[in-house]
Amino acid sequence: MDVTNSENDPDQGLRDRLADAVLAEAAFDGFSRAALAAASNRLDLPAGEADRLFPGGPIQVLTYVSERADQRMVEDMEKEGVAHQKIRDRIKSAVRIRLERHAGQREAARRALALLALPFNAGLGLTLLYKTVDAMWYAAGDTSTDFNFYTKRATLAGVYSSTLLYWLNDRSEGSEATWAFLDRRIDDVMKIEELKSRVRSWTRPSGPAGRRPMA
Repeated sequence: MDVTNSENDPDQGLRDRLADAVLAEAAFDGFSRAALAAASNRLDLPAGEADRLFPGGPIQVLTYVSERADQRMVEDMEKEGVAHQKIRDRIKSAVRIRLERHAGQREAARRALALLALPFNAGLGLTLLYKTVDAMWYAAGDTSTDFNFYTKRATLAGVYSSTLLYWLNDRSEGSEATWAFLDRRIDDVMKIEELKSRVRSWTRPSGPAGRRPMA
C-alpha cells in the first residue's frame, strides 16, 4: 500500500492506529502475526479487521510504517524550511529527522532490520532503503536527472544505513554520539565529491575536441 496515495482512504486513521499499535508490540514480538494480533486486541478491533486493513500481514505493516515515516520526514523538512541550508546540512537534517522522530523505538527498528535481512525479504529491504534516501534527496531539493541521480542515492544509502546501525546501539545522551558519527560520514562523502570534481577538471580537455596544438 502506497501511503502517498491514501488521502481519500476512509480507513487511513484506523490503519495508522493499528500500525502504531503493531510498532509498540514489535519491540517485544517483532513484526509477527503475534504482534499484529496483540495490536488488534489492544484496539478492540473485530475479528478479521486487522487482516482487512493489512491483508499482507506483518510485512505489509512494516512497509506501511516505513513509507509513512518517509512521507512525514519530507513534510517536517518542508515545514522547517531547510531550503536555506547548505546541501550537507539539508541531508544531515533529513537523516536526523528520520531517526529522531520517525524510526520508532530502537528495539522495534532493530526487529524490522532483522526481518528485512532475511533472504526472502532482501528485495523489499533494498526497495524501502531506496525510497527513504530518494525521499531525503527530494526533501533536500535535488533535481538531478542524469547519472548523478543514482550516485547520490547510492552514496546516501551508505551514509543512512551506517548511521542507523550506529544509532541502534547508541546510549549517549540525546544520541549525540550518533550525530557526531553522521557528521564524520558526511564529511567523508564531501571529500570524495571534492576529489571527483578535481579529477574531472584535470581530465577535461583544454581545447576543442580533436584539435592538436600547432607545432
